Amino acid sequence: MVFSKATSFKIIRKKIEFKISVYLLALRYKQWTKNLIVFAAPLFAFDIRFSSLLASLLAFALFCFTSSSFYLINDLLDVESDRRHPVKCKRPIAAGLVSIPEAILMAAILLTTAMVVGWWKSPGLGAAILGYALLQVAYNLSLKHRVIVDVVAIATGFILRALGGAAATGIVLSNWFLLCTAMLALFLGIEKRKAELRLSEIRGEKSRKVLRRYSPALLMRMESVVTNGTILTYALWSSGPAVDGASTSWMMLTLPFVLHGIFRYQLLSDPSEIARRNPGIEQGGKTERPEEILIKDRPLLLTVLGWVGVTFVILFLNDRQLIG
Repeated sequence: MVFSKATSFKIIRKKIEFKISVYLLALRYKQWTKNLIVFAAPLFAFDIRFSSLLASLLAFALFCFTSSSFYLINDLLDVESDRRHPVKCKRPIAAGLVSIPEAILMAAILLTTAMVVGWWKSPGLGAAILGYALLQVAYNLSLKHRVIVDVVAIATGFILRALGGAAATGIVLSNWFLLCTAMLALFLGIEKRKAELRLSEIRGEKSRKVLRRYSPALLMRMESVVTNGTILTYALWSSGPAVDGASTSWMMLTLPFVLHGIFRYQLLSDPSEIARRNPGIEQGGKTERPEEILIKDRPLLLTVLGWVGVTFVILFLNDRQLIG
């Protein structure tokens, strides 16, 4: 009897663990890394306090709730077409691992919670979440099919996240913050389309209708403009008080990390690198998206950690007036 109870407990535990893992897959938790930009406001403002980090963490969670609710809604709307797709048929809702009523309930709870808590925390945060939700509706209904506008919409989503993080912490945004965030957001949006286009060309099919309007040459020109803009705005901000930027010009020491991070991300979205990481892709093999590789790429993670580490050292020394 003891063995039977122990066995039953293990079976129940495994079922619970499996169900949780399935729910997380349906929520697309790997995409949550995009919401880390909510921490940009306190970092750029050098406002690294426990209260600001806690508020940023709340904003991060609420944007994860919002984005996941729309991933669920999209999968519900596309469930029939996903079931006929060779890869998307493995998604939890399409595969029947998460029922349609469960998905509807989760989406409703997540979106409602994000809205209510966001407005309770700060009207600015609530407005940013509402704006992001409305953007997702517009993007999925129309904007994702419009060339160039789709990239601007993706970038706007990042800007709204950053604005939400600033509102949650009560930080007044500087012009440099907005410019650098906008340039970086456009860069990420273009990189996303560039990777999708090149993967579509390798496989001989274009998964998005809007990709028919893009060409590698066009995306390369767009990438060049926003890459220069991102690096220039960050370099000017890090130059210090002389240009109304960071509180100390020692932030120039972090510029190499930014350069390496941008160039490394470009490498990760390059088709030859994707093919090297995913043998057999020329025959239609599975590949990872750039944002998924971002989680696993050790050099890029070390670059981010290096930037954070150097920034904290500079902040510590600057607060104690050991550097100017």
